[in-house]
Amino acid sequence: MRLRLQEVVMEANKLHRPRTASWALTVAFGFCLPFATAQEHPVREEMTGTVISASINTLVLRTDDNQFRVFVFESYTQKPKSMSTGSVVRVISIPGREPGVRVAEQITVVKPAVAPKAGEPAPEPEVVPQEVRALESDLKRQVKRFGAGVRMGTALDPELFMLGIQARMGPIFTRDLWFRPNLEIGFGEVTGMIGVNLEFVYRLPISAREGKWSTYFGAGPALNFTNQDFEREDANTSIHWGDFSYKTGFNILMGMQHRKGPFVEVKTSIYSEPSPVLRLIAGYTF
Repeated sequence: MRLRLQEVVMEANKLHRPRTASWALTVAFGFCLPFATAQEHPVREEMTGTVISASINTLVLRTDDNQFRVFVFESYTQKPKSMSTGSVVRVISIPGREPGVRVAEQITVVKPAVAPKAGEPAPEPEVVPQEVRALESDLKRQVKRFGAGVRMGTALDPELFMLGIQARMGPIFTRDLWFRPNLEIGFGEVTGMIGVNLEFVYRLPISAREGKWSTYFGAGPALNFTNQDFEREDANTSIHWGDFSYKTGFNILMGMQHRKGPFVEVKTSIYSEPSPVLRLIAGYTF
């Protein structure tokens, strides 16, 4: 009977980390899901106006009644290869998930822009409301090919305070997949850690690109260097930064990113003890 009890305890210890990892991801998914709402039966709208500015994923239009509208493009958007400022276009769109933003389905040039004749002064630039420019800038930020950021947070089992930096490169293969390598340094009472994480993140389709918040899932290998010393009593000198052991692990994460830059994230590591079972991270992407 005693031998059987020991076997049960050993099996429970083996399953502890995977169960904790699953629990962490379940909590993360439950936290992120309420921010994603479905848009049913979108109402299409057709309007004609003058192009004020156009980028790889945005269009600002001044309509005939002198209203400014902001559009975003999806992979299915039908649009001309170029839209010059001053050209007149017709846009068929559906509502976005944020007031002031619509998703363009089809764009047709009605009247190309007319270049000023020789000797004529260039037309005065349009006076665009500041809130429209700010919204356009935020939407452009989301598709920057390269970005950098900072991150900080806490880790559990072992307990660590974490600081780090990250980069973002992409998109890769699809508009929603990005390579996001990051470096994390953890400080604890008896544990020190340096982690190089080669993670990929994918924007989940439950959140819209034009929304303020997007939900993402990520995974990737982790190169972890850790040191633990339980013998010294002085917490300030218990970590020997020159005596680290190396372990290769694998990270799974889920988080939410605001288009202005802030993000929150829950991450777990598997197959790499003594790396943290759970990490709660907040940061900012520039």
